[in-house]
Amino acid sequence: MNEIDRLALDGAMLRLFLTVLDEGSVTAAAARLDMTQSAVSHALQRLSRLVGEPLFVKSGRGIAPTAHALSLREPARDLLAGLQQFGARGTFDPSTASLDLTVAANDLQRDLLLPGLFRATEKRASRVHMRVIPSDVPSADMLRQGRCDLLISPYAPEGTDIVQRPLLRDRYVVFYDPEARAAPRTAEEFLSARHVSVVYPNGESLDFDRRLQADGVQRDMAVTVPSFSGVPAFLRGTTMIATLPSLLRANLMRDFASTAAPLEAVHEGRAGGLTMMMVWHRRFGSDPLHVWLRRLLAAGVAEMRKAGRG
Repeated sequence: MNEIDRLALDGAMLRLFLTVLDEGSVTAAAARLDMTQSAVSHALQRLSRLVGEPLFVKSGRGIAPTAHALSLREPARDLLAGLQQFGARGTFDPSTASLDLTVAANDLQRDLLLPGLFRATEKRASRVHMRVIPSDVPSADMLRQGRCDLLISPYAPEGTDIVQRPLLRDRYVVFYDPEARAAPRTAEEFLSARHVSVVYPNGESLDFDRRLQADGVQRDMAVTVPSFSGVPAFLRGTTMIATLPSLLRANLMRDFASTAAPLEAVHEGRAGGLTMMMVWHRRFGSDPLHVWLRRLLAAGVAEMRKAGRG
């Protein structure tokens, strides 16, 4: 590959390459980029010629990245981020912008905050595509490597290049099926019940559960599921209880009753609350698009608080 070939790379080509990697499909990438499948395929062929070897191979009915393509993922993200920063202007006009956003959030934050954020961006921007990925227990590398533009989580990663701001404060409450049982009123009733809770795919428990366990509080964990969305099906029609963030009352747990956990059992002040954080990489600190996006999210949270949901 000669120097002219290297200089033939541009931001659009890098963005297309990363989109195909993320989606794992030419069809899905074409839809996300608002291009035809043939245009995406031709662009990939051109990029393969520029780098001197294949980047994707056929795999069943789809495609799979080569080892070389995977090795180029992070350099491509860095180059694209540099180009975006280089071309950033002091002002941002959403009415003419075509936005391609990736937000990392688990199901609580996803269902509570992101539909409103999408509606707010779609109302103001020319075109919006929002990709939501699970954050699990997030790492700083999710932001450093450009796997997401914005992260929303109570478990904010730390780093000198990572910026975090509180969005809202919540507390844990006990959910139960009122047709199957009464609310647990004492520590004894709370601790003697069978519990449903969340353990993320990487093995991490909820902050509430981890702190009680650290304090030596033992409970009968009847069922654990990998996300909040799995809780209602196990709780409904049973005498089990689930101690979860109260904000879930607005959507996922709206069919259940809730009560404050008995103070003796939860060691209020140690395991009683959580703060939802908005997190981003420092390189996007003053980027007009990202500043606009963060302001929209904060405004949506403010409206939610005003309506009494947070």
